[in-house]
Amino acid sequence: MINFKQEELIEEVVNHVRGKFPEAEFIGVSESPEDPESLWIRVTAPEDEDRESELMEYACDKTMDILLDYGYHMLVMPTRN
Repeated sequence: MINFKQEELIEEVVNHVRGKFPEAEFIGVSESPEDPESLWIRVTAPEDEDRESELMEYACDKTMDILLDYGYHMLVMPTRN
């Protein structure tokens, strides 16, 4: 179950990613199958694989800050339709 602070942080991550990668649309959030404490933020993947890698690296910096500041583990997962 996602709490209010997590919802705020998810929105912050999505806005951060969309600021540099406007083509990445928010799809949804799910718990990791391996660890229910870890949240996967699913976004549409850019068509270019290099750009997708850049997106993951860029998002990782933000999610690492969240982990260190709040203790919530989140990953941005680009997904192709």
